[in-house]
Amino acid sequence: MIDLAATLRQRPVVLDGGLGTLLEARGNDVSSALWSAQVLRDAPDEIRAAHAQFATAGAEIVITASYQVGFGGEIPDDEVETLLRRSVSLAREPADVVVAASVGPVGALRADGSEYTGEYGLSLDELRRAHRRRLHVLADAGADVLAVETIPSPLELEAVALELADLGVPAVVSLSADSTGFSVPGSRAAALRLAASVPGVLAVGVNCCAPDTVLPALAEAPGMALVAYPNTGERWDAETRTWHGGTAPLAEGVPAWVAAGARIVGGCCRSMPVDIAAIAAAVR
Repeated sequence: MIDLAATLRQRPVVLDGGLGTLLEARGNDVSSALWSAQVLRDAPDEIRAAHAQFATAGAEIVITASYQVGFGGEIPDDEVETLLRRSVSLAREPADVVVAASVGPVGALRADGSEYTGEYGLSLDELRRAHRRRLHVLADAGADVLAVETIPSPLELEAVALELADLGVPAVVSLSADSTGFSVPGSRAAALRLAASVPGVLAVGVNCCAPDTVLPALAEAPGMALVAYPNTGERWDAETRTWHGGTAPLAEGVPAWVAAGARIVGGCCRSMPVDIAAIAAAVR
């Protein structure tokens, strides 16, 4: 397994793709509010197999199936810690990969589309409490790094940054660059600077956005290792729980993202092992 912090100073590293998308393609039902967490709970061998497919395709970092697993969500709290720890152990099984424990936004636990707006009606302190216990469990479970991802608003980013500062473990932080929560000019850049200022944060950037959003967002980021793993350009309809629109080949953007400072590159929703293999080839 690579030393992630050291490697990021030398070359780009390949991240995996859309876990839920691959699980669905493998025949699993991810249509419920639990999404891939349903498979984590009911068919862990499928999670194991999906991680292995991404690793075989060239992913050096695999993200755990914990995005929609959190206290106070759809899953009863007495099951949450077990599933969080299981997600890390399953991601550990492919040889020589960095395990990044997924920490999704509060909206992901609600499964109502608010993960793309950040409009939860929660205060800063409430957001901190919403994230705290999960962060501690995942850090204790043995993940190599925390992947705080798809954060949709400056307020939630501030809450997570404060919790990470207290926790003091390696982390990668990425914003949902297309979120309406960052519609105020300059808010995205300020959030990226705040995330970069937290001790232990190895890289900052964007995920789950259209590929053409990546470069403008990275241009606003501070001078450190950056992360970019967009979706394929389709749009999620939270009411019908379906994707709409055309797709874009992710690998085409990789050279420009790397030139802009991206040191972790991969795919988010709708990306498959074939996309990660193409990204790995582009990085090489």
